Amino acid sequence: MYNCVIIDDEPHAIAGLSAYIERLPEFNIIKTYLEPLVALREISTLPPIDIIFIDVDMPLMSGIELAKEIRSKTHYLVFTTAHTEYAFEAFEIHADGYLLKPYTLARFFIEINRLFPAQLPQLSDDEVPESKTRDYFFVKNKDDNLRMVKVIYTDIIAVESKHNYVMIYTVKKNVMTYMSLTEIFRTLAQMSDFIQLHRSFVVNKEHIETIQGNTVCLSDGLKFTVGDNFKKVFAEFLSSRMIKTGKRW
Repeated sequence: MYNCVIIDDEPHAIAGLSAYIERLPEFNIIKTYLEPLVALREISTLPPIDIIFIDVDMPLMSGIELAKEIRSKTHYLVFTTAHTEYAFEAFEIHADGYLLKPYTLARFFIEINRLFPAQLPQLSDDEVPESKTRDYFFVKNKDDNLRMVKVIYTDIIAVESKHNYVMIYTVKKNVMTYMSLTEIFRTLAQMSDFIQLHRSFVVNKEHIETIQGNTVCLSDGLKFTVGDNFKKVFAEFLSSRMIKTGKRW
């Protein structure tokens, strides 16, 4: 049985999250708090806590401030908030997850399964999507007299929108082709390696080298700032890929 605590100043948010948690028989809500200062005072008196769900924007004391004080009291800490701008700060204090409101039951289950892995069935060969079995595609290269060139999925670093064209940056060459970013992303999105983080950029996650705040630097030196409309996706990506430590910087 996993013990849970919810800290949120909105009663309806606590009720909604509680309803999700109650669908998991192995999870037990031992306490909920509407006031962060009360949580700060009482958290040490509770039984061992496996996971704390905590809002960010709360009166008198923010969730970020509270999390710094109680992080050592729980194995996992997950922020539940409508604000994307706190994602990087949250992970700096070793949060394990970042659920952006309003989140669905499916999104909640995905996060829980990531932190508390279940045994999932393996897909048979017949169930593997076709896009997973293809290694490459062909496009016409504007800068090479419209010659058809092969682009290998794993070689792609990023794709950038260039008006009516897209520039495909790869580890071997760059390819300019007549296509919209939306069109090429329909294909790339079927591959789990690709993510759109700006209205003009789709990137290969494997080629993300560094992240500073909302600035992403890729393996070829290309840099861009995560777009406002993509910060939720960015936060979820960080949540799924960061390794946390109990040590403080």
